Amino acid sequence: MPFLAIAFPTFNPIAIAIGPIAIRWYALAYIGGIVIGWIYARALLKNDKRWGGPAPITLLQLDDFILWVTVGIILGGRTGYVLFYNLPFFLQNPAEIFELWKGGMSFHGGFLGCVTAVIWFARKNDIPILSLGDITTAVGPIGLFLGRIANFINGELWGRPADPSLPWAMVFPTGGPLPRHPSQLYEATLEGIVLFTILAIMIRSGALKRPGLILGSFIAFYGLARIAGECFREPDPQLGFLWGGLTMGMLLSAPMVIAGATMMWMAWRGKFPRHVPGSHIPGSHQGTP
Repeated sequence: MPFLAIAFPTFNPIAIAIGPIAIRWYALAYIGGIVIGWIYARALLKNDKRWGGPAPITLLQLDDFILWVTVGIILGGRTGYVLFYNLPFFLQNPAEIFELWKGGMSFHGGFLGCVTAVIWFARKNDIPILSLGDITTAVGPIGLFLGRIANFINGELWGRPADPSLPWAMVFPTGGPLPRHPSQLYEATLEGIVLFTILAIMIRSGALKRPGLILGSFIAFYGLARIAGECFREPDPQLGFLWGGLTMGMLLSAPMVIAGATMMWMAWRGKFPRHVPGSHIPGSHQGTP
C-alpha cells in the first residue's frame, strides 16, 4: 500500500437483513432523505414568518406530494442513468433497466423527474409551481448528502488518483492499488452540507417570499458544487473523459449554473408573481381541492 494511504474501511452494503429480505444502505439513504426532508419541509410550511403570511401550500398537500416526488425521483433518476451514462449496455440488456438493486441512478435525471412531479402536482392542486419548487429544493441537499455517504459506504464512485502524501488519500477495494480522492465525501460536503447551509441562510433572510429564488439558487449552486466535485471524481469507465477532459457530470451541470443564475436574477428582480398571503389556502377565493 502506498505511503500514508488509508485503507478503505470494510462496510457491508446491506444495512439490515431479515431472512431473504435485505435492505441496503443506498435504499436507506433514499428513505432517510425523503423522511427527514418531509419533516424539514413541514417545519418550513408551519413558519408563516418565512413566507410573509400563510404558506401557499398546506401540510396535507405536502403529505400527498411526497409520493409524487418519490416516484419522480426514482423514475427520473433511473431513466437519466440509462440515457446519459450507459445507453448502449441497456439497449443490449433492456431487462436490466428494471434491476434497480444493482445501482445506477443519475441526479440530473432524478432532478428532471422531480421537476415533472412538481409541475404536475402544482397544476392539479392549484398551488404555485415556483413555491412548491422552492420547498422541494430547500430540502434536496439532505437527500444528496445521505446519497453520497451511501456511495462511500458502497465503495463506489471513487475519486481520481491522488498524491500518496495526501493525508486522506484512500485505497478503494475496486479502485486498484492507487490511493484516490474520497470524492464521495467531497460531494457530500459540497452538495449536502454547504448547499443546505447556503439555502438555509437564504430562507432565514426571507428568500421564500420571492418565489423561484430558492429553486434557482439550488440549481445554480448544485451545478457549481457538482462541477467542483467532478474535478476529483473518476469518470464512469464506460464514458471516460469527454471533450477537453470534461466529464458527463460537468456537461450536464453547466447548463444548470446558467439556468439557475437566470432564475435567481428573475426572482430577485420580481419577474415572477409573488405569493399573496391567503390566496392558496382552504377557504380562499381560489380554494384547494
